[in-house]
Amino acid sequence: MPRRYRDDRPRGSRKLQWAQFIWAKPNRPRGVPAGTCVAMVRSERSAARRSAPEEDKERTISEQEPSPGQGSSGQGGMAWGAGQSQPPPPPGASPWSSSPYPPAPTAVQRVRSALQARAGTDYIFNFWSALGWTVLTLGIYGYYVFYQLMRRMRDHNARRVELLDAALSFAWEEAGRRGLQEELTPAFQRATWHLAAMRKMAAGSLEPVIWLVLSIVASGIVHVVAFILLDQDLVKHDEAEVGVEYELAAIFGRLGYSLPSPDAHRLKGRHNYVGRIVATVFSFGFYFLWWYYNMMQEPNVHFRANWSEEDVLAAVFRTMPGVVPTSW
Repeated sequence: MPRRYRDDRPRGSRKLQWAQFIWAKPNRPRGVPAGTCVAMVRSERSAARRSAPEEDKERTISEQEPSPGQGSSGQGGMAWGAGQSQPPPPPGASPWSSSPYPPAPTAVQRVRSALQARAGTDYIFNFWSALGWTVLTLGIYGYYVFYQLMRRMRDHNARRVELLDAALSFAWEEAGRRGLQEELTPAFQRATWHLAAMRKMAAGSLEPVIWLVLSIVASGIVHVVAFILLDQDLVKHDEAEVGVEYELAAIFGRLGYSLPSPDAHRLKGRHNYVGRIVATVFSFGFYFLWWYYNMMQEPNVHFRANWSEEDVLAAVFRTMPGVVPTSW
């Protein structure tokens, strides 16, 4: 009985092929065994199926390749301009020049950014103004004052770490250009050791919002704990900061730039925490106002001392070749 085979060709050109096991067919070639017609049809169709994926792949690749005068989008060069091909890069240009990510800032740019950010980080308190607003708002403004006390120390520490680190990076690059890195390596190592202590304090600061929530829950106790930690951080921060500034002044002096050495007399001592707590209890809380005044005023003095030194540093950078003075 004849067998009917499926044809995958287009509908308009389909024809039925018949393969019959006819032993005595007149037009069968001589010497070809019976049943070979069926095997030949099967082998031809298997070869056609194997070649079909390769043809589809070649056709897909040829369709994706842009023709001359087209852009990468295949829509008449919409990516580079209609009817135009992509322009070649200029001689000597880097293949990564069109990267969407901005280049890393230089050491000079980092110094300038850190100097310009101090208006937002170094908050200056006026004790009597803060006290007056706290009384007028029935204590509500006092929570804002406490939040600013915690926030400004955290942000100031982070800004100073960035500023001193950028200044040291610039000095290291400049020493490399002048061949002085080996000579100044001990000074850089000492400065890096002090800077690591500052960075550790900045990274370990608790979020001001968390302190604010805790102060709402347990106002008096949280304030005492916060004041003790703030005082300890200010003492440690100032000691490490003076160490970095001393080494930085020596390094810049060797490079030909004049920076003043830090004033060692600005270092403050720790508060007598037990005595302050006892005085607060026996004065029925009145001494706590004086403690509040100290926590506002002492960082104010520290910030202003930093500002005077930063102004000198900015003046030094403005005189350096290649730095635009108006950008500072």
